[in-house]
Amino acid sequence: MARPDGRAADQLRPVTLTRRWSMHPEGSVLVEFGDTRVLCTASVTEGVPRWRKGSGLGWVTAEYAMLPRATNTRGDRESIKGKVGGRTHEISRLIGRSLRACIDLKALGENSIVLDCDVLQADGGTRTAAITGSYVALMDAVTWLAERKALAGKVEAVMHRSIQAVSVGIVDGEPRLDLMYVEDSAAEVDMNVVCTGDGDFVEVQGTGENGVFRRDQMDVLLDLAVAGCADLAAAQQKALGA
Repeated sequence: MARPDGRAADQLRPVTLTRRWSMHPEGSVLVEFGDTRVLCTASVTEGVPRWRKGSGLGWVTAEYAMLPRATNTRGDRESIKGKVGGRTHEISRLIGRSLRACIDLKALGENSIVLDCDVLQADGGTRTAAITGSYVALMDAVTWLAERKALAGKVEAVMHRSIQAVSVGIVDGEPRLDLMYVEDSAAEVDMNVVCTGDGDFVEVQGTGENGVFRRDQMDVLLDLAVAGCADLAAAQQKALGA
C-alpha cells in the first residue's frame, strides 16, 4: 500500500540538520525529520553529579520535553503538573545512554554536558530525531572544549563513533522505515533502533503493538534501520562539514 506521503517503504523523510540554531549553547542543532522538528542543545558545565565526584570522569546526560502544542491537541506542561511523566523520563534516559556510547568520558575531566531536546513539532520519531541531532550538538560542544584546551585528546579520538537513530515498523503488513505519526499509531510492530556509524547497535526497542512478530520480520526491520541510520550518518557528517 502507498504511504501517506508517497515515500518508498525503505525511504527516510527529508532530513535537515541546522547547526548553531541557538546562539547561547556550546552546541545547538535544529533537527527535522519531515514535519517532526526537535531543538537539541548541548551545554557544558563544570563538575559532575555527586556520585561521580573524584572519579576523574565526565558525564553526559539528557533531558527531553515537548512543547504544549507540539502535537495536534495541547498537552499540559509537565512543570505545571509538578512531575515528569514516565514517557518523558524514559526518552530522556534513552537519549543519554545513546550519546554516552560515542564519547570518551575520561577525556572530559570532571565536566558535564547536558543535552536538552525540546520537541517543537511532533509527527512521529521525536526520540530518534533527538538522538540524531544531539550527536551533532555534542560534537560541537566537545569541539568547544578542545578549543579552550579543556579536552584530554583530539576531538576525533574523544568522539570515537557517530550515533544515529531511526524508527521502523510494520504497517498494513509492510515493513517501513522512519514512521510518521499516522503510520506509527497504526503500526502492528513498532521499533526504535539506535546505531553507530559502523552499523553496530546501541539499543533496540521493539514492540508487537498488535499481536506478535516473527524473527524473520525483526531481521527485515533491523536491516531497514541499519540502512536508514547509514543515511543519517551521512547527513550528520555533511552538517558537520566533514
